[in-house]
Amino acid sequence: MIKGLKMTTVGVALAMAMGAASADMPKEVNIAYVKSPFNIQNMVIKDQQLLEKAFAKHGTKVVWHTINSGAKQTQAMAAGSLDVSAVMNTASLLAANGEGNKVVVVNGVAHPTDVFTIVGKKGKKMTVKDLKGKKIAGPRGTVLHQLMVAALLKEGLSVKDVEFISMDIPSAMTALLAGHVDAALLAAGPVIKAQEQGCHIVTTAKDLVNVNLVMTASDKFAKNHPEALELIQKVQRDSMKWIKANWNEAMTLGAKEHGISLEDAKKLAAWSNYYDTLTKDDIKGLAIDQDFLFANELMRSKINVESIVLPMAMK
Repeated sequence: MIKGLKMTTVGVALAMAMGAASADMPKEVNIAYVKSPFNIQNMVIKDQQLLEKAFAKHGTKVVWHTINSGAKQTQAMAAGSLDVSAVMNTASLLAANGEGNKVVVVNGVAHPTDVFTIVGKKGKKMTVKDLKGKKIAGPRGTVLHQLMVAALLKEGLSVKDVEFISMDIPSAMTALLAGHVDAALLAAGPVIKAQEQGCHIVTTAKDLVNVNLVMTASDKFAKNHPEALELIQKVQRDSMKWIKANWNEAMTLGAKEHGISLEDAKKLAAWSNYYDTLTKDDIKGLAIDQDFLFANELMRSKINVESIVLPMAMK
């Protein structure tokens, strides 16, 4: 009897343990689909339904949301309608945390310094100094906004010397091509398309902003569903291995998604500097970005940057 009781107890314990493990998996994961600037990992993951396949055995539904703006992603996380972002720029990440909306880093994505630009309208090529008194369109509270401020400061100018109009990248490109603004803050495919229409790059982010794109999650989701987050990170890292092994196939997919040529897709990929594991240099970069954002009133309160990088992101 005692032996049978022990076996029953063990069985109950195992069942409870299995139940606890299953309970960690959410019924639904809401994740932002972000193909820009040239997020080939996310394009592959969505196209091949890698997350859906990974979560199938857990009965977890994967819901994709197309939200390109980092600022809007963090707002959705604060509202509880978004759990994970496939790509977020560090300016949006830091600004959100400075407002008390804790968003954490799960994985690295890219260091695409050459992909982020200020593009001038058709005609004579402009310098940053030529932007004084001009209209510039682009997404507020993003790394592109940070780029504009940094470029102006380097030339002894400030945001007060230009007329900044906040709008998303597609709208900014449309306004630029229509001649409604003098310059636009663009990244990746739109840069190439604008150049094809006769526009010129005023400057890239190189030597101005330490561009770092990362995968993020709401702090609440990270704490409540660590097992799910580990699975999402694994899928992300496995996708990069597949991309390296199937480069041409991946580039063909990226070209189709962005509506550009295969040659241009490969060019954007070469500019992207993809990576997975964050390093101490990335932490230092966050601290430098925070100082800049705070000094230029793009971030209201400072935080401990190490506290928003999960240990898993550095392994």
